Amino acid sequence: MTTLEILDRLQGDALKDGELRKKLLATRLEKDPLTVFCRLCRELGYELYEMDLVSAGEDFYATMRRSTNGGGENLKRQQALVFVQYWQAALQQEHIQELTI
Repeated sequence: MTTLEILDRLQGDALKDGELRKKLLATRLEKDPLTVFCRLCRELGYELYEMDLVSAGEDFYATMRRSTNGGGENLKRQQALVFVQYWQAALQQEHIQELTI
């Protein structure tokens, strides 16, 4: 299973389980949110490691950069966190939309 497939499945589970969603979103407040997020995922049975997210973040960022100016850049670990934060923001937004439908 790819990193994006894991995140898609995790997101689906979190949208069905409010406590899981809260735990995942709470990792944003930790001193090292990427490590805490991945540790929680592994505790839940999702084999997800920091380097998986770094790699997925690099792919995501490089695709975005190529689409805007034809170039790609390497991401550092801190920049990979943006990828997870983007995913968490989407999770939070989907939950809000479910509540209003």
